[in-house]
Formats: sequence, structure tokens, C-alpha cells
Amino acid sequence: MDTINTIDLGLRKYLDVLKTQEELFHKNIEAKLNGQFTENYLILCEHEPVFTLGKSGKRENILVSDAEMNAEFYHVNRGGDVTFHGPGQLVVYPILDLDKLQIGLAQYIFLLEETIINSLKEYGLKGERIEGAAGIWLRTPDRKVCAIGVKASRNVTMHGIAININTDLSYFNKIVACGLEGKKTTSLSKELGKKIWIEDYKKIFIEKFCKVLSVKNQSLAVN
Repeated sequence: MDTINTIDLGLRKYLDVLKTQEELFHKNIEAKLNGQFTENYLILCEHEPVFTLGKSGKRENILVSDAEMNAEFYHVNRGGDVTFHGPGQLVVYPILDLDKLQIGLAQYIFLLEETIINSLKEYGLKGERIEGAAGIWLRTPDRKVCAIGVKASRNVTMHGIAININTDLSYFNKIVACGLEGKKTTSLSKELGKKIWIEDYKKIFIEKFCKVLSVKNQSLAVN
């Protein structure tokens, strides 16, 4: 069974974590090109308020001016449109060698979705996929609880998923989240009517992630 190195960075600025992602991402690509051993990583964090716009996203899906965002804003090289990251939201960035795990990109995204669906069951919530709409949803009416946007090069992944735990959902009123008109965004705390301890959710997420991807967790200390 392959090992995955879990790195919990806590609350960080977006660009700081992006730098860490890119270092590990390029380290694995270089290792593959040289026929060397690659390592799998799972970065967990919360971000200070930030809007990110994917490479195919549209600026008009941000409904306010830069000055009205009250958050940082970056164009990024992941898939998907615009989304928000902030405190109370768990963001997970898997840096994986899919060849090593013997899975393709489509299967990888399916397994990320499955991880979220399985984790939500622990809270009595039924997460679902919606055709043509990325992420994981609660239905009738449709409310998005998890966004997914990934990048892969030479079958090495970066970027990932954002799960709303105790997120300030008012930020989503400033955007057309993921470019989907008329869709609402929710969080575990809103659905359950109480604050959810994010550390508890992290443990559940890591357990479900390791199970669906058949990997063994190894936590790394963070300075």
C-alpha cells in the first residue's frame, strides 16, 4: 500500500500555500522525468479570505469591484471558474502521482467526490453529484457544499477541493460560484444548525480519503 504524507498548515495566506504546492508538484514531475521515486502529499489548510478564478473562468462572474471584495483575488491555473476560500473552510490539496496509484484523472476526480460523499454521511448529510456541475451538492433545493478544481501534468496533481464547514457564506453573494447561475452555497454548520469542529472533520476526511484511494496516512510535522 502506498503512503501519503499529510501536512496540516492551519490558517495561511493563499499564495503561501500555493508556493508549497508548486514546490512539491514540480519536485514530483522532475523525479518522474529522471526515473526517480515520487512521493504523495495531502496538504490541509484554511485560507485567509481570497477569491480565485480558474483558467477558464470569467471575470464577470465576480459581481463586485476589486475594492468591494474585502478579500485577496488571484487568477490560478486550475480548472473551474471562480470560488471563495476563507476561515472555517477546509481546503485540501493532494499532490499525487496518479501513475503510482494506477488511476486516471477522471477516476481521481470521482474518488475525490466519493471521499466527500462518504465524509458527509458521518454527519447525516447526503452529498450528491449533479451532471454538468462540478463539486458535491445537497439536493432539493440544490446547495453546493464542496468545490473541486484540479490541475494535472504528467499525471501529477495539484489544487483540489474546498469543503464549507463553518465558512462565512456571505462572500459567495459576491460571485457566481463556479460560474453556475442560480445555484446556492451551503456549509455543514448551516445545514446542521451548529458549529462543527473542523479538527474532527479533518480526521474523518483523511480516513475516508485513505480508504477510497487505498493509501496509508503518514503525518509530517510543520514548522
